Amino acid sequence: MQKLSRPDLWSLEQYAEQRPEFRAKVIAHKGPRRVQVGAHATLSFEDALTMKYQVQEMLRAERIFEAADIEEELAAYNPLIPDGTNLKATFLIEYPDVEERQRALAQLGGVEHTAWIKVGDEDKVFAIANEDMERSTDGKAAAVHFLRFELPQSSHSAAKAGAPIQVGIDHERLAGTVTLSEDARRSLAADLD
Repeated sequence: MQKLSRPDLWSLEQYAEQRPEFRAKVIAHKGPRRVQVGAHATLSFEDALTMKYQVQEMLRAERIFEAADIEEELAAYNPLIPDGTNLKATFLIEYPDVEERQRALAQLGGVEHTAWIKVGDEDKVFAIANEDMERSTDGKAAAVHFLRFELPQSSHSAAKAGAPIQVGIDHERLAGTVTLSEDARRSLAADLD
């Protein structure tokens, strides 16, 4: 999957015009790519479209228009676009109550390393987590992690052939498994081109 560059982006003025329609398109696209694993964990699978939206929103919110600053945003978000052999996701640990979230995160250190994906009869592929910086310290987890699932060719082929895809977390305090819907499966398989 191709990384984003400045010509792929709209100017702030152009984005203001395109934003309502583009936002609706991205929200619809993200729907099947947002996978709830249990009551408190969500994996939001990223691709070039979701990252274009993220970059455009950051440029808009921060009123960024200088070339060097735009390049910094691209450098920050391009690593979250799959490379064709992997799937990438933002892993969110979600508790609506702040105090409950703090208590839970204090017991979830390393949870990001227990997230996995399984294609058909292939073995689980565990996430490579937070390549930009460590987010779990002293036994505590952060609420947001960035994951890369590097799939072997056999899993890649099985996904492209229509095999079911499961996503799970093996941490004892956040354990869960879900089989993706057909829409989600197709959307993620398209990332493997």
